Amino acid sequence: MLLPVKWLKDYIETEKDARILADGLTLSGSHVESIIALNKGVDNVVIGKIIDIEKHPDADKLSICKVDIGSEALQIVTGATNLSVGDYIPVAVLGSKLPGDIIIEKTNFRGIDSYGMLCSLKELGYSDNVIPKEMKDGIFILDKEYPLGISIVDIMGLDSEVIEFEITPNRPDCLSIIGMARETAATFNINLKEPQISIKNEVEDIKNYLDSIDVPSDNCNRYYARVIKDVKIGVSPLWMQTRLMEAGVRPINNIVDITNFVMLEYGEPLHAFDLEKVEGRKIIVREALEGEKILTLDEVERNLSSSDLVIADATKPIGIAGVMGGFDTEITSSTKYVLLEGANFNGKSVRLTSKRFGLRTEASTRFEKGIDSNLSQTAVERVCQLIEEIGAGTVVKGNIDVYKKVKEESTIALRPARVKKLLGIDIPVETMISYLNGLGLESKLEGELISVRIPTFRLDLGGEVDLIEEIGRIYGFHNIESKPLVGVLTRGEKPRARRIEDRTKAILQGLGLNEVMTYSFISPKAYDKINVSQNNHLRDYIRLINPLGEDYSIMRTTLIPNMLELLSRNYNRGVEECSVYEIGNTFIAKEFPIVELPEEKKILCLGVYGNKDFYYLKEVIDKTLGRLGIRDIEYIREENDPTFHPGRTAKLMLNGEEIGILGEIHVDVAENYDIKDRIYVGQLDFNKIVELTNLEVKYKPLPKYPSMLRDLALVVKEDILVGDIQKIISRHGEGLIEKIELFDIYTGNQIPEGMKSVAYSITYRSYDRTLRDDEVNSIQQAIIEDLEKSFDAKLRS
Repeated sequence: MLLPVKWLKDYIETEKDARILADGLTLSGSHVESIIALNKGVDNVVIGKIIDIEKHPDADKLSICKVDIGSEALQIVTGATNLSVGDYIPVAVLGSKLPGDIIIEKTNFRGIDSYGMLCSLKELGYSDNVIPKEMKDGIFILDKEYPLGISIVDIMGLDSEVIEFEITPNRPDCLSIIGMARETAATFNINLKEPQISIKNEVEDIKNYLDSIDVPSDNCNRYYARVIKDVKIGVSPLWMQTRLMEAGVRPINNIVDITNFVMLEYGEPLHAFDLEKVEGRKIIVREALEGEKILTLDEVERNLSSSDLVIADATKPIGIAGVMGGFDTEITSSTKYVLLEGANFNGKSVRLTSKRFGLRTEASTRFEKGIDSNLSQTAVERVCQLIEEIGAGTVVKGNIDVYKKVKEESTIALRPARVKKLLGIDIPVETMISYLNGLGLESKLEGELISVRIPTFRLDLGGEVDLIEEIGRIYGFHNIESKPLVGVLTRGEKPRARRIEDRTKAILQGLGLNEVMTYSFISPKAYDKINVSQNNHLRDYIRLINPLGEDYSIMRTTLIPNMLELLSRNYNRGVEECSVYEIGNTFIAKEFPIVELPEEKKILCLGVYGNKDFYYLKEVIDKTLGRLGIRDIEYIREENDPTFHPGRTAKLMLNGEEIGILGEIHVDVAENYDIKDRIYVGQLDFNKIVELTNLEVKYKPLPKYPSMLRDLALVVKEDILVGDIQKIISRHGEGLIEKIELFDIYTGNQIPEGMKSVAYSITYRSYDRTLRDDEVNSIQQAIIEDLEKSFDAKLRS
């Protein structure tokens, strides 16, 4: 929300500047986003009056204006077409500065000298989205006569600033200038001056103009209406236009501007209808009929559904309740009679309609968060007052008010002792009452309790603890000294699964992998891209009722499509190497149709490409599991998973149970993701990893006795798994083999076709004696004999 400081000071008396106000409001609980200076660099721009306009003799699109600035008359050449003799306009004289470090100098336009520049609102630093449409491409014409030669900065208040706030959803009352003025008054102990609403001249009777208002829908609690006659549509006074532009709203015309002004002032959205275009002189607030259509103010025809709340006349919808009015009843230059609407619509209904149409407005933003229904009357009466004050029309006597459930003020009893206990400070009772009264919470001491009347605009206050928070923030939480906790304390820590997850991430990051996060929702087509068969259990996915789109329409049962999409994106953007991991949930349905929430199964997925291969990914997994205390992992060849290459894929087994898979992605799958290089992916059941993790570290003394190293180079058939060879080596170790390391695999010259050479380094060590050569040689010979028998292996000479 944008809070113009000058507008704020209409309701409080203070000389404090924007920074002091922002700092104070931040400390009392309001979140300040930024402070915006209105003056973007304007200097020495003055008010001038056009006293003559002539066509340029040598340029059809230029005019020569004679402009009186009080001290002299200047000749200025301009291309603007919206000027008339007698207009008051901003003039940048020679030497003036404009936003963008522009300095005005004497210029010659086809033989005619120009001694200044006539300014548009954009040239004064206003953004396009708040400039009135009729002045978007022309000079800014002031609304009335002003003293010539005085600074435009003074006239338009450009010497002030705007504070931008982030308003939390529980404080809809702060989505208004008066709401923030109330916060400011309480924060700085200043009196709040709310507008005194009175209408001096009412004529006739509203029943002469409006027959009835019917509200059959439960999504409208209140509908308050008044009528204005003899409307004179025109531009708003300059002070109102500048207030609106400073608050981020575009001025349109005097009637619409007043409704927007009051909406910003009080936080109550309002709407004005051209009464002569309301069929049957009646208003009906109802749900739309299926198939009904409405052309909204943005000139878009929208198809309504029965869930949409509409404002209708006797024949058709004329507005989408709480979102946007209809084009057919728009206020135009020919409008003579206006129906003013102040209503209270159900926030959920407005939010769903706004979301369905993708149409968020100032009104819908406010209704979504909740609005005090008592504001409807106050805001409409304020509009009537302003219309009367600026002479935009005559107020018709009377109103029509449909108020179903009147919102009443409530009372909360506050215990001063409880305030002291929760805040940990001793605040005098009189000070507590003063803080609460400053916030508009009428308070008084009754015995040992403070009785606090809760106004209807404070929708967030429901109990004693809320009042204690109010006292604490006005006192200033920053003023409360930190104290040690008293009582029995327990040590808080993360659950075991979270600690293991954190440790896993730290290990993987230490090994050079980057963490990634992907959406839990994927497309059903993802299973086709990874070659999953139609009867595969992975296709037992859960469909979303209201998805964001086809690409996010189901809940994933595997992380592999997400990982491949991510690797593909990086690969096709020129990233030469990529090593990433994700720990994320998959969602497994317990039964179909869905009755219970799905099982959320956590998966560790790894993906690499570039100067990486199968053994790199295997080493990453080995080291990660090893540092989690999980050892003795077996890698079994997997040839039947269509996502992976049949000859370069392995299942991870532990104690006969599968805990994951890793391997090279099948070339067909890689092509589906526009990847032409080899990519490697691993997917592990992280829930099982958590179960198997052993974080207990036992001390093991350094060995006293030396090790013995033996190398073993064998020639075996290509389809023999190195893991199976390693099992035989371990089987004959007699507890003396400390480490087995594969250090070479070779095919090519000197190796017969269909064969490969594998070389191992075997470390022998005893922890209670020094090993002898003969006993190590005996074990080594037994290993060789078993390998020859099992795999027809031959020692490589």
